Amino acid sequence: MDNHIAVVSYFSLASGFLTGKYRDVADIQGHPRAEDLQRYFTPCGQRILAALLSVAQQRVVSQASVALAWLRQQPGISAPIASITSPAQLPMLVEAADLVLSAEELALLSAASI
Repeated sequence: MDNHIAVVSYFSLASGFLTGKYRDVADIQGHPRAEDLQRYFTPCGQRILAALLSVAQQRVVSQASVALAWLRQQPGISAPIASITSPAQLPMLVEAADLVLSAEELALLSAASI
């Protein structure tokens, strides 16, 4: 921010991990991205999923929307990039664009990622 440089984050949903569809290593067995996803199954990754789920349930939105909203609200992030594999996933991208997280929600998510 000090230098007025913005970042466009790539893989903003961590290959789908932050959507909550992969809860444990068994969920990725046989998946084409299993090798990439394996690295997220750490205590930190589990804390992040729990925090995303908590906020998503309170807001009645998807975990993916919460993850993208958190990224969008970070200093220096101009736009998080996320892709979908089916039209059914489009609503979460739209939902994320309008979601503004509270200071408490941002703090919870940030603390989980440490």
